Amino acid sequence: MKFMKLGSKPDTFQADGKCIRYVISDLATDVTIIVGEVKFHLHKFPLMSKSNRLQKLVLKASEENSDEIDMVDFPGGPKAFEICAKFCYGMTVTLNAYNVVAARCAAEYLEMTEDVDRGNLIFKIEVFINSSILRSWKDSIIVLQTTKSLLPWSENLKIVGRCIDSIASKTSVDPANVTWSYTYNRKLLAPEIIVKGGMKYQEKIESVPNDWWVEDVCELEIFLYKRVMTAVKSKGRMDGAIIGEALKTYAVRWLPDSVDALISDVHSWRNKLLVETIVCLLPSDKGVSCSCSFLLKLLKVAILVGVDDSAREDLMNRISLKLHEASVKDLLIPARSPQTTIYDVGMVHSIVNQCMINKKCSQDLDLGKNDVGCTDFVLGHGSLFSVGKVIDGYLEEIARDPNLSLASFIDLARSIPEFARPVHDGLYKAIDMYLKEHLSLTKAERKELCSLMDVKKLTMDASMHAAQNDRLPLRVVVQVLFFEQVRASAGVQSLKNNPRDASRSTTNTEEEWEKTAAEDCNSIKKQMNQTKIKESEFPKNGKFLKKDSRNSKSGMQLLPSRSRRIFDKLWVVGKGHGENKSSETSGSSQSPTSMVPGDTKSAASSAKHRRHSIS
Repeated sequence: MKFMKLGSKPDTFQADGKCIRYVISDLATDVTIIVGEVKFHLHKFPLMSKSNRLQKLVLKASEENSDEIDMVDFPGGPKAFEICAKFCYGMTVTLNAYNVVAARCAAEYLEMTEDVDRGNLIFKIEVFINSSILRSWKDSIIVLQTTKSLLPWSENLKIVGRCIDSIASKTSVDPANVTWSYTYNRKLLAPEIIVKGGMKYQEKIESVPNDWWVEDVCELEIFLYKRVMTAVKSKGRMDGAIIGEALKTYAVRWLPDSVDALISDVHSWRNKLLVETIVCLLPSDKGVSCSCSFLLKLLKVAILVGVDDSAREDLMNRISLKLHEASVKDLLIPARSPQTTIYDVGMVHSIVNQCMINKKCSQDLDLGKNDVGCTDFVLGHGSLFSVGKVIDGYLEEIARDPNLSLASFIDLARSIPEFARPVHDGLYKAIDMYLKEHLSLTKAERKELCSLMDVKKLTMDASMHAAQNDRLPLRVVVQVLFFEQVRASAGVQSLKNNPRDASRSTTNTEEEWEKTAAEDCNSIKKQMNQTKIKESEFPKNGKFLKKDSRNSKSGMQLLPSRSRRIFDKLWVVGKGHGENKSSETSGSSQSPTSMVPGDTKSAASSAKHRRHSIS
């Protein structure tokens, strides 16, 4: 810390209790100056030789036959006046970053200018501030902090503005040229290892990080911090990522951890002001430089402290641009009254919709510039796949809420476009969780819910789970079994036709797989149409006879036992209701029962039975 000593005489100021200060001298004191609650018993001549204001006040007091002068609203209080008084007596006074502003304001109040005496206190303090204080990083911050209690004097004397400009200028200095001390408690990168002559030496030189200034500035009060950050941004030389890191560090430093402390009456106004200030200071790149996790946490706090709508909408827009970086935990925003759900699903839905609008605008821009197709757009914007994955995880989490309506769940699920979900495993888990927690769903509601899922996009593990899931409608189970069988048959056929390319078959795109599946499906149809199934091979209990067990199991050996039982049941039903059953179970894709040819006997018997659907 820089300091400056003024005067050479010994300090002879003494105290008599807390409220009386006097000077030890052979001459009796002839004036009493009252500053606040403290009385100073001093001599007129030394004071009048340095202060123009004291000259006027002493003259006025003499005319009134009084030896007391009351200094009302003296800037800096008794301590600042004592510094000025000691300077008038020529006593030793030490100025530093903590008292220089108070001394400067007091000297201005007392009019200790060059017109009164050459080399007066104002001149000396200005030299100290400009040559030492403003050149020091930490002293500039300390001085700026002390200006708050001395407003408006410190503002009118331009001390606040000069400190802010000094701090902002130093933050823009190349880190390689930073030679002053600073506070940095975050983890630095490990020093490099240098190898010389087969021996390893650890480099001891530590580079200065780009955000070296962040923690020191965090000590400023919110109003001063806003002005400093505004000045830093106005320089135009600071990267947005560092601005975002500075705001995050400040929020962590000053926002309380507990919800009760956030919304308490004592600090609610301050917390609201703090959040609104941070939102106002976010980089102009719409939050791209800030992490999505930080923005979502800031949004949660903003909702709790009740910030205005504009700040909340600004945060939501910024989050929508980085939604692909979000985690499910970050998206769990607690609902506020009068909402009955645990989490604010509507707000997340709004963020997702805004995200899709942003992507659509980006797509239109790309189409206008490069005339590229939608496929190139999708491939070039893989972030949508991450959005689909995180929203599926979010759906699984909110599905546990018994108060979550089916409409809200379906609307959010459908807000993700089809191409953003190349795999439907996450969506299947969310649907299964909703079915598990909402047992009162009607048959139609279960059917509508499951219509969100495309069974062709389930992986092998998810398909095996779905095939044995009692909560799913039978229609869905049938579709899962059918497409799993088609996929297995397609893989076997591919191996037979081109065994050398077996390793490449697993990397087919969705479009290639569907083409292969369609071709194999037609092949299976032809094979089954050529097969003559005898009535004697299908007893009433629906089980295959041992007589042709070898042939009957050849097409079913890849399915689990429960799935085989479902297929056995469908074979029997198909025998009695061939055409009707096929139409009932077709759904969005062809069902296994449509592959069973009904012979003359089964067609005749179908008219004798009552029609019923599988769903």
